[in-house]
Amino acid sequence: MLTLTTTTSQREELKDITGLINQVLSQNNWQNGILIVFSPHTTAGITINEGADPAVSRDILVTLTRLIPQQGDYLHLEGNSDAHLKTSLIGSSVQVIVEDKTLSLGTWQKVFLAEFDGPRKRKIWLKFLSG
Repeated sequence: MLTLTTTTSQREELKDITGLINQVLSQNNWQNGILIVFSPHTTAGITINEGADPAVSRDILVTLTRLIPQQGDYLHLEGNSDAHLKTSLIGSSVQVIVEDKTLSLGTWQKVFLAEFDGPRKRKIWLKFLSG
């Protein structure tokens, strides 16, 4: 398993980590298999979605905020209950096919760290299963 580290710059953002992941694939000679991308955080998840048009990321974040506002009838004392709920909806991991040291993604797809309680320094765990 390898650990990537990245820093987010806003309370909520979808940060494209596709390039970081592809660098790791190349550096470690991970040729063909399945890559598990996992966030070990309860307020930041991992998702795959469109990366060509930044309006898609904005729309995702705005819709999640409308569904789960920052202030609500929450009992969690840290004041970030909305971040926990949003992370639960997004999920903590994705699995991606790797072919020839490259993520096999659709034309518009990118892998994102979904930050909901930033800005923070975040870890991303990568586990490669060769096939």
